[in-house]
Parts: sequence; C-alpha cells; structure tokens
Amino acid sequence: MAKVGRMKLGSQGLEVSQQGLGCMGMSAHYGHRKPDPDMIALIHHAIQSGVTLLDTSDVYGPHTNEILIGKALKGGVREKVELATKFAINFLEDGKLDVRGDPEYVRASCEGSLKRLGIDCIDLYYIHRIDTRVPIEITIGELKKLVEEGKIKYIGLSEASASTIRRAHAVHHITAVQLEWSLWSRDVEEDIIPTCRELGIGIVGELFPRFYPENFEKNKIIFERVNEMAAKKGCTTSQLALAWLHHQGNDVCPIPGTTKIQNFNDNIGALSVKLTPQEMAELESFAAADVIKGNRYADGIPTWKNSETPPLSSWKAV
Repeated sequence: MAKVGRMKLGSQGLEVSQQGLGCMGMSAHYGHRKPDPDMIALIHHAIQSGVTLLDTSDVYGPHTNEILIGKALKGGVREKVELATKFAINFLEDGKLDVRGDPEYVRASCEGSLKRLGIDCIDLYYIHRIDTRVPIEITIGELKKLVEEGKIKYIGLSEASASTIRRAHAVHHITAVQLEWSLWSRDVEEDIIPTCRELGIGIVGELFPRFYPENFEKNKIIFERVNEMAAKKGCTTSQLALAWLHHQGNDVCPIPGTTKIQNFNDNIGALSVKLTPQEMAELESFAAADVIKGNRYADGIPTWKNSETPPLSSWKAV
C-alpha cells in the first residue's frame, strides 16, 4: 500500500495527510445510506493507513454524516484526525436551496456541528457556499469570533471567487479553499489558484467527472484516451486523475470520497503514480476546456462563478 505523507495546508500551521477522505457518500447522494458500522470501519481503516483529513458538512444527510463521523471519533480517535466540516447550505420547507452567511446562522451552525460531532473544536470550518446577500466580511467576522472563542481553529472557503477570497482573507487568514480542480474542470487555474498561492492558502481539490447522459458520448472519447494512458502507466483511470492533481503542487490536497475499503486503497495508490512533464501535458491536452461537454453542477446550484457579495458599506444588521 502506498505511503501517505504529511503536508502543510495553507500557511497558518494546519498539517494534514497528503490525501483526505471525502465522507459525503457515506450518508447521502450515492444511493441508499450505508450501514454505520461499515462506514466507521472504513474511516478507521483510512486513519490507520495515514489518511487523517476527514471532510464532511452539516448538509450531508442532512446532519447524519456529521453524526456518523462523531461515532467514528469515539475511543481516542479524535486526536488522530484533522476534521473539516462546512455550513451555509440550508434547505427550505419547499425543498429549495438557500445559502446563509449571516452571523446568527454562522454561530448556530457551528454549535450544531459541534454537538453532532461530539467535539469541542472543529479543525477546519468551511463556508460551503457564499451568501451573496451578506458582505463576506460579515460572515468571516463571525467566524473570527468563533476562532477567538476556541470553537474552530482554521477558516476555509468553498466555491469562492478570487475577489471574494481576497476580501475574506483581509478580515481573517483563510487556511484553505475547496473547489473542483480536475482534468475536467480547470477554469479555476486562471484566477483562483494563483490568488490562493499568492495569499498562502491551501487548495483542497474535489473531483466530479462529467458523465451526464447528454454529454456521455462526447466525454467518453476523452475518458478512453485517459484510460489508455493509465493502462500504459499500470494504474487505474481514477488513480491517474488523482495523480494529476497531486502533481499540481505540494499545497494541494485531494479529498476523493468512497464507501468501500478497496476503492479507498486504490485511491491512495495514486500517490505512487509518477508523471513526467510530458505526460502531464499530454493528459491536459486530452481534456482541454474547449472539448469538455456539460456543466459541473445542475442549474440552480451556486459555484464560485456567482459568489460575489455586496460591499461591506452596504450592510445594515437587522
């Protein structure tokens, strides 16, 4: 099994495993909820393998994923992991998605996550999506208070634009930005990745391949070319895609999710896949932006492209 090393995530002192574990699928979104004992066994296996960054959110389940992680952390396990969770996505009674970043909601969300997780402090607390009705300075200001109170250690952003990242970082150091960065989604390389690196912010990479039915045939051609290279390298296609992200720099931590130990073992096997500059360039040519078909998310789900907030001068607390 590949050795999982350690890395610094951001410049504020947080140290994590080179690869994390996305826990969303253990409770939601990928078929039926999996049995808790099986998922706890997977989490413990990951920790024993050296993967200690666990990534969850209060919206996964909703809430049930944090409760699951809390169960897995009992018996002295908490001290062995770096725990990341998120807030801001709220589902209304009619099922519509709402995003909230007002101070009252920030604090209530943090208290709720602490209770469900059964812990006193969250290592890395992300704003899951940006509330475009509230100046980002207001949201970060409340998170800063939570840091000062010892309820969270580090602050992260998810799906934030470069300008929003800068405004947030001016209020309190941002430790990590989570976003999709993969062979399939490279538009973040223009502004967001350089901004993070300029400010000393770590990058947590998600991978969401685009295989919706209407785009499958066109994107399948790209997949087949990547698969051919993987076969030549003696690895799986997913390992090759993960290896590409690992090769982007030592400030990048991918967090692939899975519900099976075998798939987890395959994922950390990506750490052993070495790519030359020529192979990196060849991979990137397969998945150039002008040949990828389909959007990352369904319509109505916010991303960094619609994450600008009002200026602080416009804010009037209610």
